[in-house]
Amino acid sequence: MSKFFDIIMAGLISGIVAFTTTKIGIAGTILGAVFWSVLYQIMSHYVKEPLQKAETKKIESKIVYMIPLALIIFVEIIYLLKPIYLEPQQIFYFLQGATNWNLFRSIGTGLLLMGIYPIIQPENIDRKYGYILLSLGIVILLRGFIDVSSRFVDLYSFIFFELGTYITIMIILVLSYVIISLVKDSLIMGTKQNSHDEEKQHHKLSTEELK
Repeated sequence: MSKFFDIIMAGLISGIVAFTTTKIGIAGTILGAVFWSVLYQIMSHYVKEPLQKAETKKIESKIVYMIPLALIIFVEIIYLLKPIYLEPQQIFYFLQGATNWNLFRSIGTGLLLMGIYPIIQPENIDRKYGYILLSLGIVILLRGFIDVSSRFVDLYSFIFFELGTYITIMIILVLSYVIISLVKDSLIMGTKQNSHDEEKQHHKLSTEELK
């Protein structure tokens, strides 16, 4: 039943990513990946039968959670290299054109959604990562609106124009920290699970020998 659920979710998630990509281009891929992560977390918690061990489910959740973060890091690296190299500049403007200049707004919205999940459901993902992603989502969303003519935007837009490079580096470093931390957490959980399985197997063999 557990594997059957994963197959259904994989098909559903692929459909969501394909649909959002078709409708709004590259930004749809990012948003689709974000919705994929959040949807999988919710469905695993409320629908998937508890046939798997808790540690295994947590590891799976962390892996799914990291995928959209890696995509966002890729976009941020392209944005960082844009003023230096021609190819990243072409890629960046292609991404912006494909999203009708809503790339950073889409990423910011996606990070806000990803940040909310651990805060309201910290069972699989530590709540602290939710606060981190919420903060980054707000920063990226604000950056996405600097081309809008507004008094509010005028109050902060100069910060991104003057410190844009440093802000981008900070975003890359923080997202990398989150991913590395989730990987480390997963490895620790996997090690503990293996030790637990070995102890359980050893206890089983000892019991059988006594019989």
